[in-house]
Amino acid sequence: MKVLAMDTSNQVMSVAVLDNQKIVAEITTNVKRNHSVRLMPAIDEVMKEAKMTPAELDQIVVAHGPGSFTGVRIGVTTAKSLAYSLNIPIIAVSSLEMAAFNGLYFNGRICSFFDARRGRVYAGLYKNENCQLTAVRDEENVLFTDWLEDLKKQDEPILFISNDLHIHKDNIKAVLGEQAEFPPAFLAVPRASALAHIAQTKAAEDVHALTPNYLRLAEAEAKWLEKNQEKRSHE
Repeated sequence: MKVLAMDTSNQVMSVAVLDNQKIVAEITTNVKRNHSVRLMPAIDEVMKEAKMTPAELDQIVVAHGPGSFTGVRIGVTTAKSLAYSLNIPIIAVSSLEMAAFNGLYFNGRICSFFDARRGRVYAGLYKNENCQLTAVRDEENVLFTDWLEDLKKQDEPILFISNDLHIHKDNIKAVLGEQAEFPPAFLAVPRASALAHIAQTKAAEDVHALTPNYLRLAEAEAKWLEKNQEKRSHE
């Protein structure tokens, strides 16, 4: 099984080619640059490094959010285009589950999150069951203070994994104290090879029906809906 996996859902961009779960080539960057101009060259490079042609691929895997609206759209659109043109299955994996995978062997709860601005985060909570991540609660777009107060009720340690940890670490410590644990920095970066591994437990998607998982509307869309609801209420 030859797999091309990609993630552009946040600042990190990661692309990998695997052959029977063996990592053949992988590119992961953590810089503020436009994924729209970097993704296809990265795909081209890993395919060349793997000495593989697109026609040899058996499956496409993509992180479909939540995260940056633009980043998620770029990844999902590219993955769908490739899967459709090659006529091969596409599998979508939560970006939060992908990030949490770096803490798979932690003995406790694993909280992955991405900053969503204005005190909010996209967050998920997982645990290890037989070397597989299991969601403990649904992913949410939530005020981080509310999320942390809920986690405080968990009677076990919690590992926080996020490339945005520097933004919220002090707040986490203030609420959870010694209950909170933090990984070394290199484990905060999600990798496409992990994405492909997780995909083994997921069903393929309808390439036409697959959509990004934003967890919330874009600010412009939310304002538009609010404005139009107000208009209707006055009619």
